Amino acid sequence: MQSSTPAGRAGRAGRPRSAAANAAILAATRAALVDLGWSKLTLGDVATRAGVAKTTLYRRWAGKNELVVDAVAELFDELELPDRGCLAADIEGVVLQFAAILARPEAKSGLMAVVAESTRDDALRERIRTSIVERQKRLVLEGRSRAQDRGELPPEPDAAEAARTVDLIFDVVAGAVVHRTLVSAEAADEEWVRGFIRVLLTGLAGTEEDQAGPG
Repeated sequence: MQSSTPAGRAGRAGRPRSAAANAAILAATRAALVDLGWSKLTLGDVATRAGVAKTTLYRRWAGKNELVVDAVAELFDELELPDRGCLAADIEGVVLQFAAILARPEAKSGLMAVVAESTRDDALRERIRTSIVERQKRLVLEGRSRAQDRGELPPEPDAAEAARTVDLIFDVVAGAVVHRTLVSAEAADEEWVRGFIRVLLTGLAGTEEDQAGPG
């Protein structure tokens, strides 16, 4: 008599564990956000779109809030810091990418919804911090390191102060772009981005010569 082994059960519906299945679920979530919006999105609809059993989603995500966070976080993982030859131009490149992602309906509706929900859900707020905020601080670290190698920024010998600076830079840049695009509902176009970078790099007291933008 043939015994039942894990290998024999590997193809059973509802137990996909591959990276491809995970990618399909997150892609289906983003598609549902576009078609239905956050309020009408259900795990059942996502499962149908992804071609998996609904129990598969419940094993991986506690609910749709967590699923949406991960689906949106994957969009932000597409961000890359271009090497345009100087710090101001590098920041311009990544900020324009960020604004373009925020303009996408799945990012816009998903992010606004989970941020609102997180005001009364500490665990969800922590998931947003770890899945989106902490992951994207890589861009600040990369940009600062590159600028230091070019001699545009001084090295920071104190590790604790360096970490606080990374947090502050991320908060200033991300906060400004999110407010501009999602709260004020205005375009973060090249003109706005270059003005923002002038203030970021020179401060409010910078001279007109100091505030010359990239390009």
